[in-house]
Amino acid sequence: QVQLVESGGGLVQAGGSLRLSCAASGRSFSTNGMGWFRQAPGKEREFVAGISANTISTYYIDSVKSRFTISRDNAKNTVFLQMNSLKPEDTAVYYCAASKYIYSTIKSYDYNYWGQGTQVTVSS
Repeated sequence: QVQLVESGGGLVQAGGSLRLSCAASGRSFSTNGMGWFRQAPGKEREFVAGISANTISTYYIDSVKSRFTISRDNAKNTVFLQMNSLKPEDTAVYYCAASKYIYSTIKSYDYNYWGQGTQVTVSS
């Protein structure tokens, strides 16, 4: 059974940091792009960051550039999202997902495996 399991979420004050992890099992995702998405209450799920299979290409939405860093360890089948200088507007459930392609995209329909999500809450 293929699974993506996120961890590392929690409650943090504005300006703080969290590191999310996404551990994959059941198959290797070393040839898949990976992405992080988030969904805040009452809002649609949005793409946050993505990384290509070979780790060379990364992409971020403007609101998290210079604050978030996506990385991956293909040997451990794990993807990370380092989040610094967190803001209350970053509060959401964060999901990792595996792309159908070797690259990541901003479109959720390009991803065919999803984790269950981890809650990130940033207090002001």
